[in-house]
Order: sequence, then C-alpha cells, then structure tokens
Amino acid sequence: MEIREAIRQFLLSLSVEKNASSHTLTAYEKDLRHFVESFQERGEGKELSVGEITISHVRSYFAQLVRQEYSKKTVARKLSTLRSFFRYLMREGIVETNPMIALNTPKLPKTLPKVLYLEEIKALLAQPDLSTPLGLRDRAIMEALYAGGMRVGELVGLTLPKIDLELGYALVFGKGAKERVVPIGRYAVESLKRYLLEARPLLLAKGKRESQFLFLNARGGPLTDRSVRRILEKYITKASISLKATPHTFRHSFATHLLDGGADLRTVQELLGHANLSTTQIYTHVSQERLRKTYYRTHPRA
Repeated sequence: MEIREAIRQFLLSLSVEKNASSHTLTAYEKDLRHFVESFQERGEGKELSVGEITISHVRSYFAQLVRQEYSKKTVARKLSTLRSFFRYLMREGIVETNPMIALNTPKLPKTLPKVLYLEEIKALLAQPDLSTPLGLRDRAIMEALYAGGMRVGELVGLTLPKIDLELGYALVFGKGAKERVVPIGRYAVESLKRYLLEARPLLLAKGKRESQFLFLNARGGPLTDRSVRRILEKYITKASISLKATPHTFRHSFATHLLDGGADLRTVQELLGHANLSTTQIYTHVSQERLRKTYYRTHPRA
C-alpha cells in the first residue's frame, strides 16, 4: 500500500474508532507528512510503499531530526506518532514487520507543569478593559479557564445550551469525545453573565449568521484555540508575568490550587477528565514543590 493511502486510513481509524479530536488528527497528520517528506529530500520519490519502509529509513529520519536540532520533546513526539502508525499497520495486516521495534525513543527529563500563583491569576484577570466587548469576553475566558480547569479545545467548543449559570456548571466534550461536567464558580458566573448580557450580542451582530458558540471573535465567528493563546499572551505581557503561560497553564494552576486547598486526588481527576489517576498525580509533586519553595523563600532560618 502506498504510504499516503496508509496515512489516510490510519487517520480515519483514529477519527472513527478512537474519537480523536481534530487537533490530535492534525498533529498526527503533520508528523506523518514530515516523515514522508524526509524520503523526498533524500531522493526516494513519493510512491514509497509502507511495506518498503525499514529500520534504516526510520534511523535516517531520526538522525535528520537530531541534525536539524529539533528538541528532545519534539523528536519523542514524532517517533511516538510513527509507533502508533506502524502498530495500526501491523494490527490491520498491512505490513508484516514493524520497523519501529528496534528504535529506542529518547528519554525525556521529567519536568513539573508550570503553575501560576493566585496573585498572578488575579493580576491577569485585572488586565482586560471591561468597558469594551472584547475586554468583557477576555475576562470571561480567563475566569472560565481557571474556574473549570478546561482544556482550550473544550473552552472554544462550548455552546450556549451546554452551560447553566444558575446551577454553575458547563458540559464539555473532552478527549475521545467524552462528556463531563465542569464547575463554574461564582466569579466566573458573574463574568459570564455580564459577557452574555453586554458583550456577546454586540459581537454576534458583526457576524453574518447566528452562532451557538459561547465565545465569539471580533467578527462574530467562533474563537479558535490559537486565538485564545494570543489573547492570553497579550495579557501576560501587560501584567509583566515572567512565566510563559498558555491556556493549559490555567488548567495546571486549577489542579494545583485545588490540591493546595485540600482536595483529594480522585476528585481532581474527575474534574480534569483524566482517564488514569497516574496522570493526575503529577500535580501532587507540583504542590509539594511549591510548598518547599515557599518555605525556603519565607522562613527566616530556612
């Protein structure tokens, strides 16, 4: 089977069988296309069959990534994509041997998630200009991210029927199209109510069609993941926060602050929508490290 057709079938399988998000599918496709392009750069043509790919091809690709100074994290991700791809091909009987078996993925140093302190969260929330529709929207976005620990994809996918501000919750679709309820605290509720009343109608009026999405851009259309990242980058700069925070930093902060406040790990797991408790346990290490740093920073004889 020609490699491009194999990639198409693999992505279709991820979409149908695994309910993979569009973000995941795009990332996998990008990595696999890069792998294919590496053959073209070496003059091996476009019509390479998946059955012709050997460990030599994979090792050459790995060497190319290292030579081009990709980070260890990026190299590990690209090789992980290839492992998933060839596991699928083996399972479907499309290839007889898996060229990835003999290749070791580079070990990554364990790093703890970056977390914002509460004072930094407050500083960020104080930045938007609440006299403007976009300022009201941006404040509501940050309040919702911190209140519910949502992934950015879950946030931009929120629709009006999926939120209940009277009861203080939202229904989001997480990884694998799994549905879960996330809380919306009183500060976020107040911010969202004001956004819905004063800002969203003005933004919607700039669009060409009706939209059920909760958060809209300046032209009345739905926000994208990238738009939210740019919004946060702007306010991080304005607030003079040194940490290079992303929407996911709000999620890390949400989990860590819950544990700091005494929440049990199982509850945090449910709120985050993690399938495995081991994924959530990383935040216990973050919480302990924060306590250690606070002690040495504040105790007079530490």
